[in-house]
Amino acid sequence: MLIPSLPARTRLRVVCTMPFRTSHTLAVLVALLACPAGAVAQATKSGEQLYVEHCVRCHGKDGQGAKKTIAPLAGEKSVAQLAKVIDDTMPEDDPDKLNAAESARVAEYIHGAFYSPTAQARVRPARIDLARLTVGQYRNAVADVVGGFRPAAKLDGKQGLKGEYYNARNFQGNKKVIDRIDPEVKFDWGKAAPGEKFDAPHTFAVRWEGSVVPPESGVYEFVVRTEHAVKLFVNDTRTPLIDAWVKSGKDTEFRGALHLLAGRAVPIRLEFSKAKQGVDDSKKNPNPPLLPASMTLLWKPPHGAVTVIPARHLSPARTAESYVVSTAFPPDDRSLGWERGTTVSKEWDAAATEAALETVSYLATRLNELAGTRDDAPDRAAKLKAFAAKFAERAFRRPLTTEETKLYIDSQFGGTPDAELAAKRVIVLVLKSPRFLYREVGGTTDGYAVASRLAFALWDSGPDAELLRAAAAGQLATPGQVQAHAERMLNDPRARAKIRQFLLTWLRVDQPHDVSKNPLRFPGFDEAAAADLRTSLELFLDDVVWSPESDFRKLFLTDTVPLNARLAKLYGGTAADDVGFRPVRLDDGKRFGVLTHPYLMATFGYTSDSAPIHRGVFIARGVLGLTLRPPQDAFAPFAAELHPTLTTRERTALQTRPAACVTCHSVINPLGFTLENFDAIGRHRDRDAGKAVDSSGSYHTRAGADVTFAGPGELARFLATSPEVHTAFAEQLFHHLAKQPTRAYGPRTPDELGASLSRDGFSVRKLIVRAAVISALPPPVPPKQ
Repeated sequence: MLIPSLPARTRLRVVCTMPFRTSHTLAVLVALLACPAGAVAQATKSGEQLYVEHCVRCHGKDGQGAKKTIAPLAGEKSVAQLAKVIDDTMPEDDPDKLNAAESARVAEYIHGAFYSPTAQARVRPARIDLARLTVGQYRNAVADVVGGFRPAAKLDGKQGLKGEYYNARNFQGNKKVIDRIDPEVKFDWGKAAPGEKFDAPHTFAVRWEGSVVPPESGVYEFVVRTEHAVKLFVNDTRTPLIDAWVKSGKDTEFRGALHLLAGRAVPIRLEFSKAKQGVDDSKKNPNPPLLPASMTLLWKPPHGAVTVIPARHLSPARTAESYVVSTAFPPDDRSLGWERGTTVSKEWDAAATEAALETVSYLATRLNELAGTRDDAPDRAAKLKAFAAKFAERAFRRPLTTEETKLYIDSQFGGTPDAELAAKRVIVLVLKSPRFLYREVGGTTDGYAVASRLAFALWDSGPDAELLRAAAAGQLATPGQVQAHAERMLNDPRARAKIRQFLLTWLRVDQPHDVSKNPLRFPGFDEAAAADLRTSLELFLDDVVWSPESDFRKLFLTDTVPLNARLAKLYGGTAADDVGFRPVRLDDGKRFGVLTHPYLMATFGYTSDSAPIHRGVFIARGVLGLTLRPPQDAFAPFAAELHPTLTTRERTALQTRPAACVTCHSVINPLGFTLENFDAIGRHRDRDAGKAVDSSGSYHTRAGADVTFAGPGELARFLATSPEVHTAFAEQLFHHLAKQPTRAYGPRTPDELGASLSRDGFSVRKLIVRAAVISALPPPVPPKQ
């Protein structure tokens, strides 16, 4: 008589599994009578029938969603994973209505009918969208079109700036006494001269010159600190960004800001002069008091703090200036996880017009330079017309047709005797043309289209001269030909900048995060430390990806962290002040690549405590590529002081216990808990709230297996070799390169790219090339239904 007191779902299972013996007949009859009507019959219902009966009211007939559930029922979970979610949480009003076998049948039906990417591709086939240039692509493309009329930057691998030291207050050639490369500009001479060759410490001058290579696109603030006269030129050799040559007052710090593009070297020149201050009274006072002298060159990158410009971003080689559009554009759509140019608003169109006019204004003062002519040259009109035609070809990324030449060139120059005005008209027409603003117009598939797609994939800009020559010669027709160019292009700083941006996007730290912490709990963790941590992460990523092996697994399994002296004080290890960043093995090898990097731990942490939910979401969405529903309600974490005896893990489990939370947090929590050995700034810890840290976790794989982890090491080893992770990484990489749906290039493309990672020895570089080649070549034509 105990059976009727059990839940209906359990009673049915008991009845179905009881051995049939006469002594159990009465119990069986009682159990059957106690079961809800139709329970036995339901065991034979199909997955579709069960879906209609229990799910359609919330999710819609075809998984499109209903009033109660707006989001479509679609995602990347396998049948096994989907079945587990359904069995644990669905239907929401009573999860016991479906047993495990019924949940599996519902999952199989949903997965095949409309849930899985393959089903989605069948119901709503993925396609390559007509897309305009994203904001970043627009700026890069204009910069390279204009830059094509100037000498290409040739960096020789040397780091630092060329320093010329003069035994005078000005830069007199016969007074130069030192000529060397300084790794960075950070000098404090005190009351002495820079060397023995100087007549006296009262007067000397230094000029540093070369190039600066910004690691990311955005606004950079340059800072110079000195007690004496100074001028700083950045990306403009004529007008100083900072001019304090004639000083008044006692200011010793001067600032100026400008927009720079990632991976594009720009010229920089810093001029310093120490002289006797005030009125020259050397006749009356031949021995004036010595004044101290120092000179420091710093910058504040878009996501950093003010710091001395490091040698790795400086080159003694001279480069030409680069044009950067400063017009503000509306932000691009990022709803799918990558920037897309699939919408055009009035605001965007107005910004494109303003940017075209800004470009005309910039070029108007440089037309002679770029066209190779002068005001009084007899062939100036012809040179300007040739410049305009070449400008249009570079912007359109292919030679002009006869009709385009008539429309964009001949009609403008033929309608006015003012060749300069005609050239300006051409620039505006070209920059407002769909042939420039859109990646591809007319669905072309020739070599020029391949060159354009490949260049935008790796550089976010148009093709260079070598790609265009290959297109003209018909040498971009096969995967092998395209691959050869992709491998060449990867060595360009623009490609490295784009891949770094992808990796930061993959790790969900590409956008600004507030990483400020409680100064009472974490003294020494300030804005400068946070900026150093971001630099540490970027150096780590660069080192792994651009090493000869380029081994994906090292992203998770490397046990060292790049640290400088400031970070070493916070996290342990030793690092000398004068060596910058170097790899340090922390916590007896208890670090596991990006998974436990202090910047990730600090980013996905609260001001005073770790944040298992944030860290679990990062692993689930970013690394595993899972789709998670946004929380129904925003909530603040339980305060530690209100639950002083509970660990962070225990408070998180308590807060996410309600049934409405289980669907997502049954995945999120067990992943995030594995990182509980790291506090809010990513320092290793063994105890929390006076208890031993429990860093065990688990994951239900797409294949249906339950994998358990004793801590971050086991999780890291699983992630490094997991086909799920490989596919998710490859698909996100493809989206970042092509800015198009991966399955538009074939329904099996994500899986094939993921499988190629392990097949190619886990080489990230080979994966980048493979993805770029697929995005560049015409996609396969789907078979007719």
